[in-house]
Amino acid sequence: MSQPSSRLLAATRARISSSQPTRQCLRSFSQTCLRREESNTNANSWSPNKLLQSLSRPRTTPTQSAGPPRPSPGASSAALQRILAQDAVAKARNQPTSQQILQDEANKQEDMGPATEPFHFHIYSHKHNSHVTVTKPNRQAIISMSTGNIGFKKSKRSTYDAAYQLTSYVIDKLHQGNWHNTITSLEVVLRGFGAGREAAIKVLLGTEGRMLRNKIIMVSDSTRLKFGGTRSPKPRRLG
Repeated sequence: MSQPSSRLLAATRARISSSQPTRQCLRSFSQTCLRREESNTNANSWSPNKLLQSLSRPRTTPTQSAGPPRPSPGASSAALQRILAQDAVAKARNQPTSQQILQDEANKQEDMGPATEPFHFHIYSHKHNSHVTVTKPNRQAIISMSTGNIGFKKSKRSTYDAAYQLTSYVIDKLHQGNWHNTITSLEVVLRGFGAGREAAIKVLLGTEGRMLRNKIIMVSDSTRLKFGGTRSPKPRRLG
C-alpha cells in the first residue's frame, strides 16, 4: 500500500470508534482502496481525494436526469392554435400559409430536371374535347384535366366556352399551389385545330394569365401531320 493510502486509513481509524459495524465498514473501505490501487497501478490516475469526491457526489434522481424537458400537452395545443391563427391571417391577407411555405421548400429541393429546360403548358384541342396539361422540365405532370373534369357533358365538351373555363380553372389551380412563383420559364405547346385552341390563347392573353404571360419564352405547334398513310374517309355530303 502506498503512503497516501496508509495515512488515510490511520486518520480514519483515529476518528471512528471501534464498534463492530464500524470495523466492517472500515474493512470494506480498505479493501476497496486496495482494489482501486491494484487496478490503477499502471495508469497512476487514482488518488484518495478522487475516491472521496466520487463517494460524496450526489446521485441524480430520474427527475434530475439530463435531456430536454418534454413539452406539456397544454403547450403543444397552444402552439397549434397559434399556427392556425397565423394561417387564418395569412389567408385573409392573400399570403402563403405555413403549409404552402413547406410545400414550396419541398418543390425547390425536388429535382425537376435540367435548369435550361422550361415548364410546358400543353393545349390539345380536337373537335370533340379539349385537354390542358402542365408539366415540369423533367416532363412530370403537375396537373392534367379535360373539359369533362369540370362538369361539361357530351357535345358541350367541344365548345369554345368549355375550353375557356378549363384553361381558367387550370391556371387558378396553379396559383393555389403557388406554382407561379416556381415557374421561371414556360413553353406553350399547341396541338390540334379545335375550338379550344383559340379559347386557351385568349385566356393566356387575358387577365387570368397575367401571372404566367410574362414567363412564356416559346410557343410551339405539335399538331401531327399525316404524310401518305391510309386513305382518308370519304367526306360527308349533305343534300
